[in-house]
Amino acid sequence: MVGSLARYLRMLGCDTEYARGWSDDEIVRRARAEERVVLTRDRELARRAPGSVLLTSPRLADQLRAAWSAMPAIPTELRFERCTLCNGTLARVTGTPSIDLPAGVPRDRVAAGLPLYRCEECAHIYWEGSHTAEVRRRLNEWSGRTPT
Repeated sequence: MVGSLARYLRMLGCDTEYARGWSDDEIVRRARAEERVVLTRDRELARRAPGSVLLTSPRLADQLRAAWSAMPAIPTELRFERCTLCNGTLARVTGTPSIDLPAGVPRDRVAAGLPLYRCEECAHIYWEGSHTAEVRRRLNEWSGRTPT
């Protein structure tokens, strides 16, 4: 129910597990064992998971605001620390990339010094691009921050 929220929390650098296909019992057990906060739109799951945050809106902006309200330590600025796909740790690619760059990577900008980041788990590549600017704009708007 909150897959987009999980991706955005990862963009903010949060270690975010997305419980796709898990039973409620498994979610509660793992949240306790890993000391995680459950963010959910499921009222019954929220009731069963101590310290959970019940998200009442289907809108991503409202869900992020609810997460920030419940956990003020969540950053509001985009970070290149977590893979949005698998939650793995991102590492900056240094020097001339020796990896095969996927289609869409602006090779001329990489050659001019554009930083690349690679997931240490799934090897997905990230870089600053037009999509990044749009995500930053949304985060600024949703968090009430004025862009610098």
